[in-house]
Amino acid sequence: PFFSPASRIMSQLTFAEAEYQNKKRKTRREIFLEKMDAIIPWKRLENRAAKHYPKGEMGRPPYPLSVMLRVHCLQLFYNLSDPALEDSLYEIESMRRFAGLRLSDNIPDETTILNFRHFLEKHGLGKLFLKEINKHLQHQGLLFREGTIVDASIISAPSSTKNQSRKRDPEMHSSKKGNQWHFGMKMHIGVDDVTGMIHSVESTAANVHDVTMTASLLHGEEKRVFGDAGYLGVEKRRENKERKNLAWLISARISKRKTMTENEQEIEKMKAKLRAKVEHPFRYIKCVFGYNKVRYKGLDKNHNRLCLLAGLTNLMIGRKYLLA
Repeated sequence: PFFSPASRIMSQLTFAEAEYQNKKRKTRREIFLEKMDAIIPWKRLENRAAKHYPKGEMGRPPYPLSVMLRVHCLQLFYNLSDPALEDSLYEIESMRRFAGLRLSDNIPDETTILNFRHFLEKHGLGKLFLKEINKHLQHQGLLFREGTIVDASIISAPSSTKNQSRKRDPEMHSSKKGNQWHFGMKMHIGVDDVTGMIHSVESTAANVHDVTMTASLLHGEEKRVFGDAGYLGVEKRRENKERKNLAWLISARISKRKTMTENEQEIEKMKAKLRAKVEHPFRYIKCVFGYNKVRYKGLDKNHNRLCLLAGLTNLMIGRKYLLA
């Protein structure tokens, strides 16, 4: 079997499972889940969450932490709602195998899935999982700490007031980008300038300016910081004035580039090439994992999810370096 959690070992296959295992080719979903199963440091994540997880001394025992963590990851991979994930676990054998479940088992219902997500949010485990994943990658020599690229991206939220409260989410705000207005939140990230992996994540309303969050995206060991023109003047801010040995490599505005010499324009091109690494994590989070629109109300819930998505993104980016 391509997944073998403890619940499946030494158990007899049903006819349906045997037929599935002997089919002629693997689907793209199976290949993707195999890759994710191999690169996620499950034991590290389980150990981090275990001390908070209910033991079930009274009443019905809870589902194993390993199963619920895998179920939650499936929800992130495919950006599914709680009812849709429950249906998928009943319908799709490859997803059941990834979670270590069988059709004859008790499949977690949508309420159980919801409660586990609330458990992760209550204890801030998304941020802790990101730290654990980064430690795992660092032990493999994949995180460098000499330079950081900072950037932010808007994640849209529903702007309609056709709901029970007749109001928009009060923690989301509007922001103008170019000639277009966007309503939602901002994800601010600090990325290693060599590997392109995320080491810091912050979440704010969309109207918070990028430059105000710079200090919280730096780990303190940098020698250089890259940013687009939205970060001009960052070195003059009070919280950054003490960072005197730090090189601020901020891109110039387009209007200023027209008056630059040829050498200065080449320098700007080099900055842009190096800074392009920061766009790759956004591509994974928004396009691969489909999180281009908020799933929940409020910043805290979305931030917890974004932290774990950042960790999964790091694993996918780091996998390419390990294969090389």
